[in-house]
Amino acid sequence: MATAGEAQQKIEAYLNRLRERLRGLSKEAAHEIVEELRSHILDKAMTRGEVTVNSVDAALMALGEPDELASEYVTDELLARAEISRSPWRIVQSLFRWASLSVAGFLVLFGSIIGYFLGVVFLLIAVLKPFHPETAGLWVSRDATGDLSWSLHMGFGYAPVAGREVLGWWIIPIGLLAGCGLVTLTTRLALWCVQIYRRSRALPRRG
Repeated sequence: MATAGEAQQKIEAYLNRLRERLRGLSKEAAHEIVEELRSHILDKAMTRGEVTVNSVDAALMALGEPDELASEYVTDELLARAEISRSPWRIVQSLFRWASLSVAGFLVLFGSIIGYFLGVVFLLIAVLKPFHPETAGLWVSRDATGDLSWSLHMGFGYAPVAGREVLGWWIIPIGLLAGCGLVTLTTRLALWCVQIYRRSRALPRRG
């Protein structure tokens, strides 16, 4: 006959396995998550004033595998830190973790990397223009078929053959504005996507 002790053993085995997978978090955060889940499982498993093995099994099945749940908690914690810091570097780090869980995370990561990359390129061109006035800038040239091609150059190496730099010294203010704008916009869009994801994947919390 199943006893309350067996039900408690199932809960502890689940939580111990989950605790082992929360290594990316501080001890305090991991402890809080485990205690929140313990309370959540007991609330869900309570049937007519008692906790049974069957009700515990149902509660644990609803939560899913502890490995996957732990991964979601770690990802949620990293995304929460990124929201607070608003640091592009921390945002990209957390998006790598999200990308390992879903296609949506991969798409947000891919778009963010492109946005940050272009922003940094514009900023570097603006900064390097005074040091490489003849080659740094936005260039337009024609290929062998006569089609126009556009390219950004930070000034290293030679200028494109049969090309011309179209912005001149205007690349400095334009590059600074475009670079800062792209970094800011990418950060806001990434955090907006993070907020939507975290709301849609609300994890069990006490109360």
